[in-house]
Amino acid sequence: MRAILLGGGLALLISLLGTRVAITYFTRWGYGQEIRDDGPTSHHTKRGTPTMGGVVIIMATVLAYFGAKLITLSAPTASALLLLFLFVGMGLVGFLDDFIKISKQRSLGLRSKAKMVGQTIVALIFGFLALSPWLEDANGRTPASEKVSFLREIDWLVLPTILAMALIWLIVTATSNAVNLTDGLDGLATGASVMVFGAYMLGNIWQNNQFCQEDPSGQCYNVRDPLDLAVIAAAITGACFGFLWWNAAPAAIFMGDTGSLALGGALAGFAILTRTELLLVILGGIFVLETVSVMMQVTWFKTTKRLTGTGRRIFRIAPIHHHFEML
Repeated sequence: MRAILLGGGLALLISLLGTRVAITYFTRWGYGQEIRDDGPTSHHTKRGTPTMGGVVIIMATVLAYFGAKLITLSAPTASALLLLFLFVGMGLVGFLDDFIKISKQRSLGLRSKAKMVGQTIVALIFGFLALSPWLEDANGRTPASEKVSFLREIDWLVLPTILAMALIWLIVTATSNAVNLTDGLDGLATGASVMVFGAYMLGNIWQNNQFCQEDPSGQCYNVRDPLDLAVIAAAITGACFGFLWWNAAPAAIFMGDTGSLALGGALAGFAILTRTELLLVILGGIFVLETVSVMMQVTWFKTTKRLTGTGRRIFRIAPIHHHFEML
């Protein structure tokens, strides 16, 4: 429990102070955000605001986690290291996207296919290791499971390994892109992330208190390393909270794809490693809503254009947070 408090506190402090430093240097280096021309006109005043602030969130989380483990003299677990791999790996894909935007001075970075390739590589490596028997604990638990889960594993819903890998890929890529879509308004993705990762922290503590030791049953949780996952959840919550101080409207810095893809990857990782994949739809409801709004808009526009020759829209602009802005 001490490691959880240390992880959250250290990440908050590092993020709060580190973001101020990042704003100074990113502004000096010209790492400014490019704004999409078809977005709300009110956003044009934000052109040039420092971006890639997700670097601070990632650094604060990683440093806080390992700092907490060092202070408490406890070893990192396989589940925690896998989650950090997914978190940093997705952040690296986002960093490349942001860097191209900055260097080319345009609002589009990596091509969609290139970004998907990067996300797929990280997701499949994560899925392979998470299901690997090499990472079993003393009770034979792997970090991830081939069973589909809601609050607990559904015993009769067991997937073949190849389908389990496909499900992990789908969850990781869909969630990382969903958080990326949500990151289009000052403090929106960051504020939502504080609440969602805070919920996972509490959920992990609960899972640890109701942990299946040597006799798994329907009344307990068959999760490999719930308490160590809680440390990372606390660290990400603290890092996002510290970043939110500077990211709330009017934002002095944006997280960029570096932060949004990393947070989306971590969110997917928590759903998979805590064995609550279906619960993610509820906990990450705002991210689901943002994604569905884009899917509805594109589908309706293409359908009406094919039928009538003129594309029509459900929302003034998608994702839905821009629609509410323009009302």
